[in-house]
Amino acid sequence: MIFVTVGTQLPFDRLIKVIDFWAKDSNSNVYAQTGPTDTIYTNIECVKYLQQSHFEKYFTDAEVIIAHAGMGSILNALTCGKPIILMPRLASLGEHRNDHQVATAQRFENVDGIFVAWDEEQLLDYLRKIIDQNLTVKTSKISEYASSDILDKLKNIISK
Repeated sequence: MIFVTVGTQLPFDRLIKVIDFWAKDSNSNVYAQTGPTDTIYTNIECVKYLQQSHFEKYFTDAEVIIAHAGMGSILNALTCGKPIILMPRLASLGEHRNDHQVATAQRFENVDGIFVAWDEEQLLDYLRKIIDQNLTVKTSKISEYASSDILDKLKNIISK
């Protein structure tokens, strides 16, 4: 199963439309959390919002995550050790107020298991390579907790 999330604050129809187009000829099961949009998608299962427990279940069960370049999605993927395809929202297209997602995507572009699609064609290429061709992907994994070294340094700062 492929889980797609675009957050809850803004729609991201440009990303979801590509996935809906691709899913028409794919055998993949796609479940998408679309945020506040009125667009109807015909080839994937969609909801605007998910309860946190359902979100976590879809995220955990997914083989691949596809998302906007939001830090929550990135950190969840790294914590779960899941491959994630990111497509940053672009301010020039009215998808966000600024290009902070572009900067985030650039920062994580070379991390194992994180793939950045800079446009719709590159997103289709990743879908075809990773999912259609069942590519084995090396992923990075992080702990959901801060290291004891970081905690000790923070304690020292706070106690001063």
